Amino acid sequence: MLSHMSLVHSPPASSPASSASLSSRQESLETLTLGDWLKLEPFSLCLSSGFFGFFAHAGVISILEEEGLTPKRLYGSSAGALVSGLWASGVSATTLREALVDLDRADFWDPGLGMGLLKGSLFDQRLEELLGCERFEETRYPLSVTAFNIYKCRGVVFNQGPLAPAIRASCTFPGLFQPKWINGAPYLDGGITDRSGTLGISNGERVFYHHLASRSRWRNALGLTHIPDRSHQVALCLRDLPRCGPHRLEHGPRAYEIARQQMRDALALPLLPRIAQESWLAQLLY
Repeated sequence: MLSHMSLVHSPPASSPASSASLSSRQESLETLTLGDWLKLEPFSLCLSSGFFGFFAHAGVISILEEEGLTPKRLYGSSAGALVSGLWASGVSATTLREALVDLDRADFWDPGLGMGLLKGSLFDQRLEELLGCERFEETRYPLSVTAFNIYKCRGVVFNQGPLAPAIRASCTFPGLFQPKWINGAPYLDGGITDRSGTLGISNGERVFYHHLASRSRWRNALGLTHIPDRSHQVALCLRDLPRCGPHRLEHGPRAYEIARQQMRDALALPLLPRIAQESWLAQLLY
């Protein structure tokens, strides 16, 4: 099976320039690799939502950690909030891999009456055990995660206060987990309205974005799964990863290893110009 990996670079908007300067800029970008881009200047890392896609996210950050390409700030939603939150709290990529590989359905499977199959108490307990700190203010990298406030019917960005409840709220997949209550309000999965996890990112912020492609037909039809169009961003999308879920946890280690390999390969991948769309694209077929 072919696995399709793509990188999209969105350059900052610029004022009109001479043809000579545009040509020079294009030549420079044609030789720029993802690894080069990450080393040029400090960057933020954003991890999208994607059900049990935390295995792939963990594979990506493991390569960043090995190569010393650490971000200045982290963002995430749902699966992305879980991985970015654990990494920001001080959990190493190696420890995170071990926790995910050892994950068993019994570790979080606690059915009970309510607005969701699982109560989420076991998830809360396991998350608190894994986290390296208790509050956003104590993380080694500034962190922002998105959760959906049911009362306000919109996404809310958490970046201060207790860490575990905010991450758990962002991971509260509708129907699977019962809502997470924070300060008198019920919350569900951040991916409901902020699938990309980019809600808290400032304009002009330099971002490396890992996008988990969705297989949901209705989400795709509604345009809820596209890579966000913003400047100063490089987006990585790994295709054809094994589908993981509560009944497919055995596929997780393979998804992790595939993501690791493709992320390592991506570091040497050039960002090629797509002039018509004012963005840059690099592709690699396996």
